[in-house]
Amino acid sequence: MDALRYALKRVLLMIPILIGISILTFFISNTIPGDPARLAAGPYADAKVIEELQEKMGLNDPVYVQYFNYMKNLLQGDLGNSNYSHQPVMEDIKQYFPATLELTFFSMFITILIGIPLGVISASKKDKIADQFARVMALIGVAMPAFWLGIIFLLFFYLKLGVLPGSGRLDTGLTPPETITGMYTIDSLLTGNWTVFKSALIHLILPGITQAAVTIGMITRMTRSSMLEVLRSDYIRTAFAKGGSEKRVLYGHALRNGMMPIMTLLGMTFGHSLGGSVLVESVFSWPGLGKYAVNAITYLDFPAVMAVTILIAVLFIIVNLIIDILYQVVDPRLNYD
Repeated sequence: MDALRYALKRVLLMIPILIGISILTFFISNTIPGDPARLAAGPYADAKVIEELQEKMGLNDPVYVQYFNYMKNLLQGDLGNSNYSHQPVMEDIKQYFPATLELTFFSMFITILIGIPLGVISASKKDKIADQFARVMALIGVAMPAFWLGIIFLLFFYLKLGVLPGSGRLDTGLTPPETITGMYTIDSLLTGNWTVFKSALIHLILPGITQAAVTIGMITRMTRSSMLEVLRSDYIRTAFAKGGSEKRVLYGHALRNGMMPIMTLLGMTFGHSLGGSVLVESVFSWPGLGKYAVNAITYLDFPAVMAVTILIAVLFIIVNLIIDILYQVVDPRLNYD
């Protein structure tokens, strides 16, 4: 009951945040020089056609009227029509978002699989060779630009060695699996299409590792810092004194009690990966939400820009809400007051 009350409180706090984000995005988008109607009409449209489009798109109304109309339609589930693709923005989101979500899940899996154990090893071997190696790798990961790393991966693994694909989600000639979630790996597993699953998984490797490189560094550093603090506690020394194995004490006691800041950072990096995958998707020609957002900005596609911004904001808040609730699972002594 406390968890439900806390979740409801957080949802209510979301409303003014989302309204603020929508206002900022809408008014900033409308201050960008350019005419969406002219872009939508094409380079050879005459003035009359452009004027009709401006009227149809509501561009002749004052900005605050345009915003009010947009929010009224948004509350009815209408995100508007894309000026670039000439179809409902909701359909575009359904097409592009699963690719970004799949890439984000894969990169977060790599981050957790490598970053947390590396941080635990670094803390348990403080100032030794393993610690120095982990700290250097974490620093390199945080400092390395994602687009540069992606290009290096393409040059080495795709062009030089030819062992991994360089772009897209599937091999040429393969048909995407039946759409259930829109994520090819999940859908191919659910339909038993192992050929497509293998191809989709292989295509995720390079962009997934590229996107995970920065987050692995951050999670490693946070895990190390949190574990060092916990390992100085009396109950950890007592657990070792009672003959507990190093693995059991580190992962069964210390890591569990040091998970709070790690979980917080994981939530933030997940939201950042959803909204910040533009460069990775551009380098690997990944047909995701980041690439869609770039096209929307290029063609002054205001409905698409607004939809992507609001979607990422909602997901970021939801992820952090889930992390806050999971705190109670990790440490039942916490309350929601």
